[in-house]
Amino acid sequence: MSSGACVKVVCVGGGPAGLYFSILMKLRDQGHDVTVYERDPAGSTYGWGVTYWGTLLEKLHAGDPVSARAVEEASVRWRDGVAHVRGTTTRHSGDEGFGIGRHRLLELLADRARDLGVRLVHEHEAEPDEVADGAAGAGLVVAADGVRSALRGRWADHFGTEVTVGRNPYIWLGTSKVFDAFTFSFVESPHGWIWCYAYRYDDRGSTLVVECAPETWRGLGLDRGTEAEGLALLGDLFADVLDGHPLTGRGGAGDAPAQWLTFRTLTNRTWHRGNVVLLGDAAHTTHYSIGAGTSLALEDALALAGSLHAGQSGPAAAAPGDAVPDEAALEAALSRYEDVRRAELLSVQSAARYSARWYEDLPRYLRLPPEQMFALLGQRHSPLLPYVPPQLYYRLDHAAGRLESLRRLKRWLGPRLAGSLHARARDRV
Repeated sequence: MSSGACVKVVCVGGGPAGLYFSILMKLRDQGHDVTVYERDPAGSTYGWGVTYWGTLLEKLHAGDPVSARAVEEASVRWRDGVAHVRGTTTRHSGDEGFGIGRHRLLELLADRARDLGVRLVHEHEAEPDEVADGAAGAGLVVAADGVRSALRGRWADHFGTEVTVGRNPYIWLGTSKVFDAFTFSFVESPHGWIWCYAYRYDDRGSTLVVECAPETWRGLGLDRGTEAEGLALLGDLFADVLDGHPLTGRGGAGDAPAQWLTFRTLTNRTWHRGNVVLLGDAAHTTHYSIGAGTSLALEDALALAGSLHAGQSGPAAAAPGDAVPDEAALEAALSRYEDVRRAELLSVQSAARYSARWYEDLPRYLRLPPEQMFALLGQRHSPLLPYVPPQLYYRLDHAAGRLESLRRLKRWLGPRLAGSLHARARDRV
């Protein structure tokens, strides 16, 4: 896109990615005509809280200091991680983490977008043919409508969408228990291990994610019965960390079915088609166990807005008649965005794959003493860990913490050994 071109932008999806992208576009040029369509009513959302880390906060301050300050002030912080296993509690300190209620995050971003002149249209299901290919007069259509994106689905063959379904069932829950650290709890049931990750998002509540192997899920009867029955069972299993606080689900009624899921890792061969571009979960997903989904979506928004305005110096002059950008310039900008984000996502997607695998192979690590098991929980992103006996890996990692030469060897050897072993395993299939 050339400097001085004001564009009509239609963003489908009013989640964090869509709202933040609309903010960035108006900040770069008030002349942009930006509309965000969201199918749900204003103020409604799913889930309880989201996590992020200091590196994202730095990027948000660079993108829009006003909304960044508002998000930071509404967030809670922690440094410790706690693991409960076999009656033992292990606590480690680490990097500072942040939590914020999803509803509060959306509220702050929506308020900022309105202040900048973005039109937010709720309870409107934007159909693909309504907004794409110039049907709405838009120069740019942003598909920020999530993992089940209708816009992406309309041209799934073009985008080359592939979905890999994970093995373990999981469920997002809320609780009034306010955790003082990022908390893991591993419980051995008569049908196998079940575990949760929990983190607070404000001073009144926390998110709690439960996961287990399929055979444990079925053995406990969590695959049948009502949500209320499942919440009661899970409340009993995790009573030691809940301290009498109840769990809440998303069903909204006692006889509603529990909303268990299996994670869908989604990739696309390309992220754009003509004037349509994918953003956030519509373009890619990473396993929830690394807590990066919202952060990656916001970083997508930063990268896309930056790529669309690359080379622009200073505020562009409004040009009401120039609503559609030059096709070649738009293609170059969208390709640049895709190339940048694909490269940046490589390490994160690798970490997410190995993190998901760590939990799927959990019995392999529960044989260790709790202190060692928690240490390897922190190393679950390593591509080397699945191929080395856990106790040996722990000893090597402990030694590497004291010797720089071993740290360098580990960083060099891990990806190479993992890639070789993965290729051999694939060839045997």
